[in-house]
Amino acid sequence: MEQPGTGIVLNKIGQIALTVADLSRATAFYRDKLGMPFLFQAEDMAFFACGEVRLMLTLPEGEEGARAGANSVLYFTVPDLQVAYTAFSQNGVEFVDQPHLIARMDSYDLWMVFFRDSEGNLLGLMSEVARS
Repeated sequence: MEQPGTGIVLNKIGQIALTVADLSRATAFYRDKLGMPFLFQAEDMAFFACGEVRLMLTLPEGEEGARAGANSVLYFTVPDLQVAYTAFSQNGVEFVDQPHLIARMDSYDLWMVFFRDSEGNLLGLMSEVARS
């Protein structure tokens, strides 16, 4: 949707930032436990490839910096939720629940499961399972 009077359309996310308390620990979690492709580290930030979106882990800045663990939830799409759940569990990821059905849509069922990263941020895995 075009913003009135601006000619600008915001319809693509280029980067998401997560505030973390321990950059080394968080970098290891995303790289080693979740297997996300590590791009580079600069000062107090680490960057990962996540499809067309870049994920930036960063330390809090100033008094207004967000408290680690209180960020928005990131939902990662996976083709098979049970396979991802099993693989990540075996790699030491601790889930807060079990894979569960969220909604039955016209052509698919939406399934999700949630876990916390090394910094306490809540993350979700989601899968759209086609109905026959």
